Amino acid sequence: MKASLQLKVNQQLSMTPQLQQAIRLLQLSTLDLQQEIQQALDSNPLLELEEEFEQAETDASNLDDVITPDDKSNDQLTDEQLADSDWHEEIPVELATDSSWDDIYQSSTTPATGHADEFDFDAHNSHEPSLQEHLEWQLNVSRLSDIDQFIGASIIDAVDERGYLSQTLSEITQGINGNLIQQEQDVIEEYETQAVLTLIQQFDPIGVAAQDLRECLLIQLKYSPTDTPWREGAIAIVDKYLDLLGSHDYSTLRRRSGYKETELVHIVELITQLQPEPGVSIASSQADYVIPDVMVQKIDKVWKVSLNPNCAPKIRINQQYANFGGSGNASDKSYIKNHLQEARWFIKSLESRNETLLKVSARICEIQQKFLEHGEEEMKPLVLAEVAEHVEMHESTISRVTTQKYMHTPRGIFELKYFFSSHVATASGGECSSTAIRAIIKKFIALESTRKPLSDSKLTDMLESQGINVARRTIAKYRESMNIPPSNERKRLN
Repeated sequence: MKASLQLKVNQQLSMTPQLQQAIRLLQLSTLDLQQEIQQALDSNPLLELEEEFEQAETDASNLDDVITPDDKSNDQLTDEQLADSDWHEEIPVELATDSSWDDIYQSSTTPATGHADEFDFDAHNSHEPSLQEHLEWQLNVSRLSDIDQFIGASIIDAVDERGYLSQTLSEITQGINGNLIQQEQDVIEEYETQAVLTLIQQFDPIGVAAQDLRECLLIQLKYSPTDTPWREGAIAIVDKYLDLLGSHDYSTLRRRSGYKETELVHIVELITQLQPEPGVSIASSQADYVIPDVMVQKIDKVWKVSLNPNCAPKIRINQQYANFGGSGNASDKSYIKNHLQEARWFIKSLESRNETLLKVSARICEIQQKFLEHGEEEMKPLVLAEVAEHVEMHESTISRVTTQKYMHTPRGIFELKYFFSSHVATASGGECSSTAIRAIIKKFIALESTRKPLSDSKLTDMLESQGINVARRTIAKYRESMNIPPSNERKRLN
């Protein structure tokens, strides 16, 4: 073998730590971003909250009167600088950064008086009880023996979040006896479990701890006031003909029950007022709140897009610590230098995230202005590639920036991905978005006769009359995506 020297040219894409950090921050939700910022503040002494810095300046100005507006630092990228960037001038949708988020939420996020000492801390910190905690509280205030308290606790443990028993009465009794045997106590009979279960089923919410839907509804009817109109008829229908009622087979229901149609109208109305899942009326967990990343509002007949200034804390470099990098020993200088560079990268990544989010949101609003004006029926078809081409970014970047990011509009709060939808060709050669078609279908069904609901075929014909050609199976798919039952299940007596 002979030794030889070969030269090869190879292209390889490598991501710098700064780019990796920027991409990671871009795909974080607002809540995750807040946690990321807090972790950065805790780990890097060169970073500090801007509010704390401004407060220190204000305090010094009040005490010594030595700081003037001209003395303020300019090393941060302000909202005005973001709004005045080059890309902002290319789009007709105006980007406004001078609007206050409090203008929209002033009545819901701050006390009416504005005094901190009047804030209701009890209401703010109140704990939303789970269904089990709610039932256990009622069990504890009931006058029961120790063994019945133990039985009741075992029954409540078997109640799921809907309010139904997840175990049979026999299984619950066996589980109780297993614990009693371990504690060398006398076992119980199933009828004793049934007695305590009957008591718990009268707890709030009424009908809880039922074994099936029939029992749940019957419990609610049984413990309703005896003078409730059509109560006895409702009990009879639920007890014997719940399957016919569920399938909306009213003709068979009339024939078998012996009730006239006018009577069934009142009976069914009473039954539909019952709660089929009593557990949902009790909070099972703390509510999850959506924090909008972007605000959209119409000012002087112009739609303006701006970042929510309250969605994440503002940070800056601590200049006092940064100045230590020019003095001290080599170890201190290296420590300050490394953390100062990390701080600058982090702030730059945050600014890049904000700028990208603002660009994409502005383009979305420019395309979907008719939606902002008139609603879902005017939603235009939109794909990631269209926005990516306009803002000169990759589709993967647009996908990241529209995931778990929310926009507050006069029509509600929507995830940015909501504004993207596939298109359907119209008879005139144009396009209609799937979101708009869903809205039209929903409107047609809302206006239909409950005695003769619109079938999917009829909905297809009605859309075709408006120039929208959609297959019947597509109509069915859209209807199911909106949790709208088929026509036979939407039929009503009145």
